[in-house]
Amino acid sequence: MMAVGVAITAAFAVTGCAPKGYDGGDYGDSAVPAGAQAEATAGATADPSATSDPAAQADPNATEGPGDPNAAPELSDDEATNSLTGTKVARMGKVVVNDEGFVLYRFDKDGNNPAKSNCAGDCEEIWPAALTNDGKPTLKGVDSKLVGTVTRSDGSKQLTLKGWPLYTYIGDKKPGSWKGQNVSGTWFVIQPDGAKNLTCLPKVSKPVAPPASDSAGDGGSSDDSGTGSDYSY
Repeated sequence: MMAVGVAITAAFAVTGCAPKGYDGGDYGDSAVPAGAQAEATAGATADPSATSDPAAQADPNATEGPGDPNAAPELSDDEATNSLTGTKVARMGKVVVNDEGFVLYRFDKDGNNPAKSNCAGDCEEIWPAALTNDGKPTLKGVDSKLVGTVTRSDGSKQLTLKGWPLYTYIGDKKPGSWKGQNVSGTWFVIQPDGAKNLTCLPKVSKPVAPPASDSAGDGGSSDDSGTGSDYSY
């Protein structure tokens, strides 16, 4: 009986915190806070078994190898996430924002032990990864021991917080917005300690559609509503 009372109280509590435009009468499936999570792993380290080839060094015709074919190109300052700041925003409370003030999210379909991103392709168009060159963003209100990186399938490095890869959401049009909260029932605002922020849990909603491709103007389909239909991420 007590559990029912708590659930009812929680349902009334979230109605006052949802962003403008959400239906306060239906909050969908409530998320369960993540359990014990492993510490974030550091970025890739050198293979101790890898050694240079003495023969190659002695060969006057030897040339330097092409390097790691999976290595991503250097990011510009505009492309990289250069800072992580723990702060608070209205109605949601504790969040982490990037250097432009946009709220960061975690994805339930990712892994945190070990860190793994499962958002690529159109998913990444909607949820841009917080990329980094060196895995050393400026930190404020975030414990450096919780910050790490994960190498994505394209070779780029993505920042993690307590193992969870970090993303922004293209549906957030201005700093401090958090319209990605509970999208698809799998995306949540991340707190400075790496946990989901469940202070406010709007109803499960669909993500916005990926940005229109160049072919959209040549007869390609587009979603005028700005909301995805078959996008499950």
